[in-house]
Amino acid sequence: MKAVALTRYLPIDDPAALIDVDLPVPAAAGHDLLVRVEAVSVNPVDTKLRAPKPQVEPQPRVLGFDAAGVVEAVGPEVTRFKPGDAVYYAGDVTRPGSNAQFQLVDERLAGRKPASLDFAQAAALPLTTITAWELLFQRMPFDAQDGGTGKTLLVIAGAGGVGSIAIQLARRAGFTVIATASRPQTVQWCRDLGAHHVIDHRQPLAPQLAALGFQTVDAAINLADTDRYWDALGELLAPQGHVGLIVEPAGALRIGDPYKAKCIGIHWEMMFARPRFKTADQGEQGAILERVADLVDAGALRSTHTQTLTPINAANLREAHRQLESGSTIGKLALAGW
Repeated sequence: MKAVALTRYLPIDDPAALIDVDLPVPAAAGHDLLVRVEAVSVNPVDTKLRAPKPQVEPQPRVLGFDAAGVVEAVGPEVTRFKPGDAVYYAGDVTRPGSNAQFQLVDERLAGRKPASLDFAQAAALPLTTITAWELLFQRMPFDAQDGGTGKTLLVIAGAGGVGSIAIQLARRAGFTVIATASRPQTVQWCRDLGAHHVIDHRQPLAPQLAALGFQTVDAAINLADTDRYWDALGELLAPQGHVGLIVEPAGALRIGDPYKAKCIGIHWEMMFARPRFKTADQGEQGAILERVADLVDAGALRSTHTQTLTPINAANLREAHRQLESGSTIGKLALAGW
């Protein structure tokens, strides 16, 4: 089968950073689905895993953690899907990735592809959607239906992949949503997704919030730079508020006052935790994707897909990584077809 892989960890402008390879088609076992991959999307985790480092892989390593495709075969323990079903998923960081014509994924991590989306639009959703859903409604103590009623949520990096989903989910849950963005295009993107207010993350946050009438916020999710906003969020969060984080800090963080004094809940989200550690509830990820598919097909949630490159090959994946590393992308970039 065709695949895109790496053997060395190189800058993205090096043609050997990602290469076209031919690999054997894997066989499904246990709870595995063998999926014929029709589309994939790229995420910051792809670029971080591919970033320059000295080691060399003895065998080609396939990355990619978002896919949509059709079930080709199933393992003997599979009960939720059958060959011919269209699915979407974010996969498992401990297994070969989605940048291949065929991929194995545990059925418990997959959901029915939204019928109203094409494969590229569907592939843009899983990782960011699971991350936003788990963070807001499973790590933080808010109900997905109305848990934000009467509360304010600050979304730092609202126009990114996770932020674009979080704005929609939070708005639907009843929050007053304040997103951050710094360019006219990203400001408008956040407003179009449902943000009530948009402020500039390059400027001090407190004066901008005060100008809108908010001295504090009930919750915040920092999707960009944990260190940079840590002190500011400690001051801005209301007593007994909550902060959600997804980015590893560069240095040590002080978790005492004002966080301790205010009893602020600190919540980490890593969507690969369930599949990586084979938790008893890893099926929650498939359940989230099924619920999201229903919301998408009902018109209550939109894909954050903004661009498709075709076909899926090393040259186009290098271009996708290059765009993502530029820090200027809006929403999600997908690749489709072989």
